[in-house]
Amino acid sequence: MTSDPAFDPPRAAPRVDRRQLLRTGALLTLPPWLAASRAQAPAGGTAVLRVGPDHPVKTLGAAAAQARPGMTVEVQAGDYPGDVAVWPQDDLTLRAVGGRVRLLANGAHAQGKGLFVTTGRRMTIEGFDFIGARVPDRNGAGVRLERGSLTLRGCRFQDNENGLLAGNDPTIELRIESCDFGPIAPGEGRTHTCYVGAIGRLTVLASYFHHGASGHLLKSRAAVNHIFYNRLTDETGRASFELEFPNGGVALVMGNLIQQSPSTENYHLIAYGSEGLTHRRHELHLINNTLVDRRPAGGVYLRMAQRAQQLRLINNLLCGKQELPAGPDREQHHNYFVELDSFIDPDRLDFRLRPASPLIGRAVDPGAVDGQPLKPAMQYLHPCALKEVPAGTPYSPGAFQL
Repeated sequence: MTSDPAFDPPRAAPRVDRRQLLRTGALLTLPPWLAASRAQAPAGGTAVLRVGPDHPVKTLGAAAAQARPGMTVEVQAGDYPGDVAVWPQDDLTLRAVGGRVRLLANGAHAQGKGLFVTTGRRMTIEGFDFIGARVPDRNGAGVRLERGSLTLRGCRFQDNENGLLAGNDPTIELRIESCDFGPIAPGEGRTHTCYVGAIGRLTVLASYFHHGASGHLLKSRAAVNHIFYNRLTDETGRASFELEFPNGGVALVMGNLIQQSPSTENYHLIAYGSEGLTHRRHELHLINNTLVDRRPAGGVYLRMAQRAQQLRLINNLLCGKQELPAGPDREQHHNYFVELDSFIDPDRLDFRLRPASPLIGRAVDPGAVDGQPLKPAMQYLHPCALKEVPAGTPYSPGAFQL
């Protein structure tokens, strides 16, 4: 373990109230998504449409034709081969009941775009698996978000040409909670596990992106991005960037494990502004992340556009090549280079610091951005869950406090 004094000046950031994190919606409740969905059972008077082999409405396609705005669609667990659909309704909730709902493409697609196409506002999908999306232009998605707003909770995306594709509409908002993206289907470089276009806002919490193939694990052109407490680990995949914001925007990246595989097709882990800065604000805040570079020749932790307005790198652990260029336009401190043996079990992707690490308690409060505190109050718990960090826990660099 080494520390560059330039990264670690004697400074303190203002304290922030952890309750603010709850008010701003950055925390998931501690129970996993299934318990959360039970807590969100339809309120009295909410119309419920039940779907499955034991109900009059047996297919998702039929449900999409019959559902009305404001309904809850409860789908019986099981396999739904070739049962693709377009969902234009507002305030619609699709929820798996009794287990997982597995939507298997089997060659089918909606509008030549994917398995589900959504255009409604305030839509929620819980407990669905989207598997095998293929379309003629080889850009098929498990879910294609074209308009409106969408929350995905406890969903899985496997063997698709793209896991999720979100369109280019600044009024779109997308929230991803406790979802699993990967492995991706082999393709021609457009195969991203999650690709978000130029939307208004993206929030990603407690999710797992892995085993890419030529494309990126998570690519977002959103104006505002909150990427909190996730695992982006390419493992044995061949991803390009693990995380990219090609058009800049506000990107708050906190509490994430980000790992580049030995077989990566791009030596950068994170890229910002690589296709031009197109938003009103351009800020990247990398706070309390663990970045692991397994590329044999060594990679680059961050590729950063020169005209960004603000770059803050604070409390990160960097495992790999010991290079992180400084500059007058960067707020960069309390970052530490570490070796693999600094972690409990890196071969099993357990990148928690060893209990006797001298880095325990060596982080500094990074303050807040737009009212959003950036001192972690949670940490990612595999698979696709969160663990609360108790008050009084020594504040350490990296994604894991416990």
